[in-house]
This record gives sequence, structure tokens and C-alpha cells, in this order.
Amino acid sequence: MKAVITITGLVQGVGYRFFCVRQAQQHNLRGYVQNLGNGDVQVVAEGSKGVINDFVKRLKIGTASAHVTGIDVQYSEEEEGFTTFDVRF
Repeated sequence: MKAVITITGLVQGVGYRFFCVRQAQQHNLRGYVQNLGNGDVQVVAEGSKGVINDFVKRLKIGTASAHVTGIDVQYSEEEEGFTTFDVRF
């Protein structure tokens, strides 16, 4: 299962991407996180739906400096075959 997750709010410049990496690694997910030009953060994660849902719950909390105002999750059965979880620049 693959999920494309868009996080809105104050999520850039507050360590949010590296928080995502730590959470993804703890959940044994594969994929990447990247800042978007509009101030949002996008995560592409592959794993089981239940694990992804737990991951999303953690993303809603974020870092102490972040302020998440919304999360959109789009699920797909097609995986890209990631082997790690990284930050994309």
C-alpha cells in the first residue's frame, strides 16, 4: 500500500521533515518526505495500511515547533518499491 500525505500548517523550518523520517523509520515505512513550494510538506509512504494510519496519527502531532492544521491522505495499491525513507530536497 502507498499513501501520498500532504500536511498543511506551520510545517517548514521547524524540523518537521526530520521528524517524519524518524517516525517513518520507527514504523518501518519506506518512501520520502519533501517540502512543497506552497509551504506544505508532502510524504509518500509505503507499508501496510494500519501502520500508515498509525504514522499519520503521529504526523498530526508533529514537532513542538510545528503547528499542523490539516492532513490529506490519498491511498493507492500501487507501490513504487522504495527501500528506505529519505528527505528529498
